[in-house]
Amino acid sequence: MSRQGEEQVIIGGPAGPLEAVITRGERAGLVAIICHPNPVQGGTMQNKVVHTLMRAARDMGASTLRFNFRGVGSSAGEHDYGLGEAQDCLAVIAWAKTELKMEQLWLMGFSFGGYVAAAAASALTTWPARLVLVAPSVEKQRFADLKPLRGPAEVMMGEADDVVAPEAVYAAFADEANSTVVRFADTGHFFHGQLVPLKAAVEQALG
Repeated sequence: MSRQGEEQVIIGGPAGPLEAVITRGERAGLVAIICHPNPVQGGTMQNKVVHTLMRAARDMGASTLRFNFRGVGSSAGEHDYGLGEAQDCLAVIAWAKTELKMEQLWLMGFSFGGYVAAAAASALTTWPARLVLVAPSVEKQRFADLKPLRGPAEVMMGEADDVVAPEAVYAAFADEANSTVVRFADTGHFFHGQLVPLKAAVEQALG
C-alpha cells in the first residue's frame, strides 16, 4: 500500500493481467471504477482527469478502482480501439463484485475511456448507479451504436475542447432525456485550470 493509501492489484483480463490501483472507502459495497483516455495518445490510469474522478468518488466515501487497459503499462495485450477495452472494463467490474463485494457501481471515464465506460454500461444486465462521462469520445469510437442509452449519464464537457468536438457531444446527448450535460466555459479537453470545478461537478452528479 502506498503513502496515499493506494493498493496495487493485478486483475485477470480477457487479454491477460491488468494492472490496477484501488483505494478503500467507508461506504460498504460502493465502488467507483474509472476508465482512462486513449493510450495511443499516452493515456493511462495516472491521467490527471482520471485522478480527479477518483478523488471525487473517494471523498464521497466510495472505494475506487482505476486500471490500465490492455497494452498499457504492465497490462498485457494490445490496443483494441475500444472493443477489447470494454471487455477489460467488464472483467474489472466482475472482479470488483467478487473481491470488493461491490453492490453499487459508479462507472466513470474520460475521453476514450468515456466511450469505454458507456460501452461497458450498455453490456451490463443492470445499468450503473451512476455513469459519469468526461469529454466522451463520440466520433472516433462507435458511440452511435450504443444509442439509445439504456440508462442515464452525467456528462462533463469543456466548451473549448479541441480533441473531442463539443457540438458532437451535445448532439449525441440531445435526445437522451435522462442524461445531463454540464458545460464548462473556456475549458479545453484536459480541463487545465478547471480540475477543482470539475471535481465539484462530479461530486454533485454522484450525490
